[in-house]
Amino acid sequence: MSGEAPHGADARWMRRCLELAARARGRTSPNPMVGAVIVRDGRVLAEGWHHAPGLAHAEVDALSQVDGSAAGATMYVNLEPCCHHGRTPPCTDAILRSGVRRVVVGMVDPFPQVSGKGIALLRDAGLQVDVGVEESAARELNLGFVRAQEQGRPAVLLKAGLSLDGRIADAFGHSRFITSPQARAAGHALRDACDAILVGRGTLQADDPVLTARDHPGGRDPLPVVLDSDLSIADNARLLRGPVRPLLFCGPEAPHRELAADVIRVPRGPAGLDLNAVLTSLLARGVHTLLVEGGGRVHRSFLDRGLVDRLHLFVAPMVLAGGPGWIGGEPFSLGQAPRFRVCRSQAVGPDLHLVLQPEEEELCSAES
Repeated sequence: MSGEAPHGADARWMRRCLELAARARGRTSPNPMVGAVIVRDGRVLAEGWHHAPGLAHAEVDALSQVDGSAAGATMYVNLEPCCHHGRTPPCTDAILRSGVRRVVVGMVDPFPQVSGKGIALLRDAGLQVDVGVEESAARELNLGFVRAQEQGRPAVLLKAGLSLDGRIADAFGHSRFITSPQARAAGHALRDACDAILVGRGTLQADDPVLTARDHPGGRDPLPVVLDSDLSIADNARLLRGPVRPLLFCGPEAPHRELAADVIRVPRGPAGLDLNAVLTSLLARGVHTLLVEGGGRVHRSFLDRGLVDRLHLFVAPMVLAGGPGWIGGEPFSLGQAPRFRVCRSQAVGPDLHLVLQPEEEELCSAES
């Protein structure tokens, strides 16, 4: 293999698995994104990935390209092969029939019906199985699936476009447009990658958004979700005429109205709607990745409850010196302030896209 050390080759092929898996970003929920590469003597025999629920898993997709035969080869896959019957047969059966002698796995599947059982089955059959190659990147790619399995809720990505001094609108209420067209297109690519997008009543009333991925070529529109405690959405709101039927969360005492939307009533307390109940309901609908686009009060609600997994901040090189901030509510003291770490930064046109995570988490990989 051109003198490349085996462990270096393993990392390289696993990164290729992650690239393949990411081709289906936003299209696989409630399944994870998975890619597979079959290699023999340093040469790729086949590649595959999971395209959508109900279709072949990555391992089977790759094996189909070699007629199911890969004698003596190594298979790389970013997630442990499944060993149970779901919508498709177990991938472990296909691997054992293929003649593959070694399987390199990015991470153990957190799904309880698999979780180590697929690895054990392959090892018991005499295959060499190595686990944990590029594990951090594998977990980051499937953060939504991981949160769903380990914490029983979707991953929450909080996104905002803001000025250098943290404003999401000027002092006169104007917010169009703080960030550049390039940054807005990147934000719509993020929408395309998520299963649902959530805003609060204030954003709905101020901006009358449609919450689509229209600026991302070939984009898929996420499920629009609104936190509207009193169910006060206007009858002519553009969201009610959009391409995807919206989901409205309100309190138990909200009026009953005939709307072109699905309405779900959840408990309501002094701090607003029960966000855990909201997330549980979304997970039951197959939502594994939720993009929260505010405004400031909604952002603060998720932050106060410890429900923010990643921040996506698009920072424009301007200063407004007034106007609402991207986080609302009472000020934090230095000792109370939630702290984050940058795990990625990238120029997007004249703006800067920052991806951050809670400080207490293990630092995520650049794949986010």
